[in-house]
Amino acid sequence: MKRYLFLALFAVSSAASAIIIRDDIEDEKYQIPASEIPVLADFPGEGHGVLISPQWVVTVAHVVCMQHVREIVINGLPRKVESVVVHPGHRMPPETLVKEALASGDGSKLRAFLASSDDIALVKLKVPVTDVKTISLYRGRDELGRSVQLVGKGATGNGHEGMEPGSPHRTSLRRAFNVISSVDTRWITYTFDPPESALPLEGMSGNGDSGGPILMREGRQWQLAGLVSWDSSERDLRMYRGARYGDGGNNVRISHYVAWIESTMSGEDEKEREEFAGGG
Repeated sequence: MKRYLFLALFAVSSAASAIIIRDDIEDEKYQIPASEIPVLADFPGEGHGVLISPQWVVTVAHVVCMQHVREIVINGLPRKVESVVVHPGHRMPPETLVKEALASGDGSKLRAFLASSDDIALVKLKVPVTDVKTISLYRGRDELGRSVQLVGKGATGNGHEGMEPGSPHRTSLRRAFNVISSVDTRWITYTFDPPESALPLEGMSGNGDSGGPILMREGRQWQLAGLVSWDSSERDLRMYRGARYGDGGNNVRISHYVAWIESTMSGEDEKEREEFAGGG
C-alpha cells in the first residue's frame, strides 16, 4: 500500500514496496524468516501493521482507508478485527491533485499534501494476542542520524533499476537498514544511498510495505520508531519507476503520535467497559 498516491501515480511519492535492495548485493542476504519479527501484521492483499499491545495494531491510515479490514494475520494466524480508528488529521489525496501530478510530471504539490496529513490508524482486535510479545514505542526525539531497520513483504527491486512495473505487492519477507537523514514534526525520512556510500544491507521500502515497521535500537531491544508511509523523488513522475538511489523514504514519526495512540487505546477500552457495565 504505499499506494497512497498510489491511486495510480504513485510515482512521486510512490507507495511503498517489499524492500528495494542494493543492486550489488544478493537478494538472499536481505530475506529473513517470519519468526524474526512476529509482531508484523499482514493486511489483506498488501500492507502491514505492528502489534503494540495484545489487542491493538498500529498502521498507516491509507492502508485501512483503501480496503475493508475484517481480519489480519499475525504470527501466521488470522485475527478478527473489532474496530478501526483513523487519526482525525488524515486526508487522502484528491483525484484532481493526482491527475495534475501525473499529467505534468511535477509531484511537488502532491508531496506537500502528503506531508501535511496524519497517516496513522489503530486497529483493535476482537481477541487479545497471547502468542506474540508486543513491541515498545520509541518515545525519544533524537531520531536524526540514527540507524534503523525496515521490514516488509511488498514489491522488490534494486536501487539501480527501481521496481518492476506491475510486480506483486506481497512477496518474501525482507529486512534492510538505513540512516535517518531528516526529521520534522510528523515524519522521519531516510535516503537510499548508492553502493559507494551505503550501509552493507542498505535499502528502502517499496509498494506493499506501507504500515511496516521502522525499528530503532534502544539498549538491547528494538523499538518502533516509525511506519512506512510514502516514498519521494525529484524525478519526473511520467517516467518514474520508484525507489531508486537518491530517493527518500518518508515514515510516520511514532514519537509524535505516542499521546494519540495511548489516549485512543485507553479511551476505546474505557468505552467498552462502560458499555459492558451498562448492559448489566
